[in-house]
Amino acid sequence: MKELGYYNGRIGELSEMQVPMSDRVSWFGDGVYDAGLCRNYHIFCLDEHVDRLFRSASMLDITPPVSKEELKEILRDLVRKMDTGDLFVYYQITRGGGKRTHAFPEGKANLWVTLTPRKPGGDKTPVAAVTTEDTRFLHCNIKTLNLIPSVMAAEKAKRAGAYESIFYRAPDRVTEGAHSNVHILKDGEFHTAPLDNLILPGTVRAHLIAACRRLGIPVYETPFTLEELRNADEIFVTNSGDLMKRVGRLDGKEAGLKSPALFEALHKELFDEFYEETGGKD
Repeated sequence: MKELGYYNGRIGELSEMQVPMSDRVSWFGDGVYDAGLCRNYHIFCLDEHVDRLFRSASMLDITPPVSKEELKEILRDLVRKMDTGDLFVYYQITRGGGKRTHAFPEGKANLWVTLTPRKPGGDKTPVAAVTTEDTRFLHCNIKTLNLIPSVMAAEKAKRAGAYESIFYRAPDRVTEGAHSNVHILKDGEFHTAPLDNLILPGTVRAHLIAACRRLGIPVYETPFTLEELRNADEIFVTNSGDLMKRVGRLDGKEAGLKSPALFEALHKELFDEFYEETGGKD
């Protein structure tokens, strides 16, 4: 298959798949999701992504319709049905279906999966970012399907010709991006927002922190400000689709790009790990 869709055991080409209107995702966005890269038919960080999905489901009192091991086997089996092993693997659990009432329905949750071709990242070309006020709710640590603020922020970035929109909580605390975690280097030190309810605990974030520690780079998981972002030696954004991007412009002005040696070391450390876990470097 070129693009695959899965819904509660039904499988087909993504463009031909249909789901019931009664699924609560249609009315409330009532569900959680996760996703990651697959290379050479090997799904990167699968255990970590599935653990995070189940953790998000638990925080919303959603009981997954399969076990963790069953989900991983479903995903591995679906990957093997694809024409290419270089993919973006997306999966979500919605609370179930029924009449439109706010309270929980009876019955099992629903499992969705989509697989689409995608080459792995690695491009070192600096990207642009814009800043925007973070008006999201206070449960950003749960990977829910309620993403309207991130959708609007991503559109702002798109219209500005930027890769990402970086959120800040008034007056000036940087949290994360519309689809990324955000990090800075300053004077040889790595700074990233703490794991509280204002950011998603990113899997690539965790791997980048581990890479810093292997390289002897001090790590500080503490809040930093817009001013510190603008004056950083390096700005990185990390996510499950591109792994790591280096920011070179912020709100239309030059930013970062002052510590190329550390950037190169971190980029190599992260991508060497990615290649090793997904079948070796070509």
